[in-house]
Amino acid sequence: MKQVIYLCLLLITLTGCSFNDEKSVAAKTSSNNTIPSYYDDYILNPQVSDDRLLQEVGQFSRDNRGELTVKAAEHDSHTYKVGSIDLTIREAKILHFKPDYSLIDFYHSYTHDQEFDFIKFFVEIKNTSNQPLKFAPIAILNTSSGEKVTFEDDIYLEDLNGEIAPNGMKNGNLGFIIEKSNVNSIEIMTSDVFNEKDEMIYDGETIRVEF
Repeated sequence: MKQVIYLCLLLITLTGCSFNDEKSVAAKTSSNNTIPSYYDDYILNPQVSDDRLLQEVGQFSRDNRGELTVKAAEHDSHTYKVGSIDLTIREAKILHFKPDYSLIDFYHSYTHDQEFDFIKFFVEIKNTSNQPLKFAPIAILNTSSGEKVTFEDDIYLEDLNGEIAPNGMKNGNLGFIIEKSNVNSIEIMTSDVFNEKDEMIYDGETIRVEF
């Protein structure tokens, strides 16, 4: 009987520890932060953990997609004009990500590391003209540590590149895995702007973001 009682007490203790561990994880993201309003109506990405509440360096979160930690963040919003396109970068972050095991195959097409850093942006793209336009907010990205990635390396796959309807708008995330995390600035080269006949009508812009 004593053995049965001991086992029951041990089970209760372990269960309590597990519960406390989960509470401590949640606490690291539950400061006074609130989800920024520009995320209204945003549908969570199926491949990457939710980072909407992660706004400060060192914050950590875990969900069924994996674990995220903030390594750098820039929350000053800026709008850039690229011809008839208004491109707004709402936030830029460098995040360390440990994907859930169920997503490993997806990320193997980008990296063979089990966990990695990536640079992430939330952007808004507005076509201010009365004709369809084609545009990519990030065609090439260069980091201060000497790495270069292109639009083809985007891990979010939220269909932000390509055609934008007349007076239409798109918003969402773009993310690029990097090998060197000691990044203090990045240089973004947008694509040129094309009309529906694939004729270039505006040159792209170069944008610098400091962390």
